[in-house]
Amino acid sequence: MSKATSLQSYHLLAFRKALHPEFFGIEGRQRVQHGDYETEAWIFRGGHSLRFQLNGFCMSEIVVEHIDQIPDRGLIAALPCAGERDFEEKIADNLVYMTTMQTETLSDHLYLGTYKEMMQHARENDSLFAAWTDAAGKPNLSLVDVQHFRTEVHVQGYHLRSDCGLVLRTQSMIQIVTPKPTKGGKADVKRGSRDGGPRDGVQRKR
Repeated sequence: MSKATSLQSYHLLAFRKALHPEFFGIEGRQRVQHGDYETEAWIFRGGHSLRFQLNGFCMSEIVVEHIDQIPDRGLIAALPCAGERDFEEKIADNLVYMTTMQTETLSDHLYLGTYKEMMQHARENDSLFAAWTDAAGKPNLSLVDVQHFRTEVHVQGYHLRSDCGLVLRTQSMIQIVTPKPTKGGKADVKRGSRDGGPRDGVQRKR
């Protein structure tokens, strides 16, 4: 597969629902209950998934190379990952979702250096990751970090493909917002603080 074809294949999908794990070859997962909300991250070769749930509302972020078999019910956005891209949308009365994506194609030398740096990052930060070698014996990596605050969740994804020197970075935030009544009776949005909340309860399965 050419570099251009690989870049064009990758998408970030956002849904107003949870997706079934049968669509992904999951190699690790992490579930966190933080205050009133819950997240569950999945990692698989070439992609990741993040489910966010608050008071019965559920949304998911998926980064994946092939989207043909994924049903589009509940789809908020399907964003090609090639180049640089930003997206923001109010997905519920009290939730804002925003994401940025960036892709690079590197020489073999630069790719290997980036791979080593990200493997060190994964070990030092207890990241959720999947590492594997392809048929040519070259290293590949998918990694996701999730940070939990009182009113925000930050998600950083890194996906490295050795067959085409691809490095895909995604940075997303789910923000809990509170409508604040105004003098005219309408509501405007007050964005929450990033102060840490209760201690996370983490369930990790590798």
